[in-house]
Amino acid sequence: MILPNQFSSDVPNKLEALTQTKPTPFLALDLSVIETRFAELSNGFPKADVFYAVKANPANEVIELLAQEGSSFDIASPQELDKVLQFNVAPERISYGNTIKKCSAIKYFYEHGVRLFATDSEADLRNIAEYAPGSDIYIRVLTDGSEGADWPLSRKFGCNPEMAIELAVLARDLGLNPYGVSFHVGSQQRDIDVWDGAIAKVKVIFERLVEEHGIRLQMINMGGGFPATYLQKTNEFETYAEEITRFLKEDFGEELPRIILEPGRSLVADAGIIVSEVVLISRKSSTALERWVYTDVGMFNGLIETLGEAIKYPLSTSKSGPEEEVILAGPTCDSLDIMYEQHKYELPLSLEIGDHIYWFSTGAYTTSYSSIEFNGFPPLDYYIL
Repeated sequence: MILPNQFSSDVPNKLEALTQTKPTPFLALDLSVIETRFAELSNGFPKADVFYAVKANPANEVIELLAQEGSSFDIASPQELDKVLQFNVAPERISYGNTIKKCSAIKYFYEHGVRLFATDSEADLRNIAEYAPGSDIYIRVLTDGSEGADWPLSRKFGCNPEMAIELAVLARDLGLNPYGVSFHVGSQQRDIDVWDGAIAKVKVIFERLVEEHGIRLQMINMGGGFPATYLQKTNEFETYAEEITRFLKEDFGEELPRIILEPGRSLVADAGIIVSEVVLISRKSSTALERWVYTDVGMFNGLIETLGEAIKYPLSTSKSGPEEEVILAGPTCDSLDIMYEQHKYELPLSLEIGDHIYWFSTGAYTTSYSSIEFNGFPPLDYYIL
């Protein structure tokens, strides 16, 4: 097994100790990688506030580390709020970033001191006005760029710029504070220029609200989108930071509004290694050229982001020698549970049932996406290295 270079030299021994004592599949997390990624983000955007997207990996150890590092938190539900508050995070460091929320949830956040809410519709805005009066709201707008994102987030969230302006005016009339605008260019976004178009769209909204309605927004929430280290090539993070900062200054000058970032994947993905076991190796006929390799981790217990072969994780095994293309599938009785068939991974011909396969950069959206007991398989366990 060859480890990616973000891990320290003692990780292989720790990983081997886990494989000897813990049943697979499981996720191993190296918190030092998260600490490094947070420092890189803070240095790349020194004037921005980081609100970690808890949904990416809600492990207590991850939340506690980031809270100690000074991160704020983007929360999607009352359950996530309870999880974060137990680490003494002040409500001023929390944003309710989900635009789809029950009235009871809005009230719950408000009662716990949260005053920053996302919205993208009139109905939700009126609910916020009723159950979280006087709060700061930011309006999520639709953005282009799904072509460059490995995991697009378009259509379901956000509204067009004209509606964003209407919602800001309504927020003021309802006694709320129209505080800012947010967007998300898509998760694992490889096209940096998409941020340029999104920021330009936000600039128009800022200007029109001042000129037409006397409303001066104070914040831009740029969401996430920064990349992890998967098979598809991306630019270095420093390039993202330099280019996006340039886009901001071109549109807003040196006096920028408050900038919020909501990273998830880019902070935690590279810290994770899933260890899986080969359950079965077979061919579909005596003349078939490809092996099917079935592992005990699949789409329903950690690898849902292989849906459509969207996210392509780096893989390694402890075996060596000549390699051959394989089809990789999970353990469940569901034909959807095939991770990679079109994209051809090559694994050693010496690979056998019982061997381990290591899935790198799996620290994001693996444990949090696992089913509870589909086919009776339990959710993905995790351990700290």
